[in-house]
Amino acid sequence: MSQQALADKVGVTRQTILAIEKDKYSPSLEVAFKISNVFKTSLEDVFTYD
Repeated sequence: MSQQALADKVGVTRQTILAIEKDKYSPSLEVAFKISNVFKTSLEDVFTYD
């Protein structure tokens, strides 16, 4: 899935997805849950916290 397609499904910009991927931005809980829902997986499978 492209960054733009994910951004469109989640309701954020492509730049936001890029920043999340590069670990330069931590998404809100709402956005994090939306991303995990797009991939039909748990939040823990998409994001980690050290």
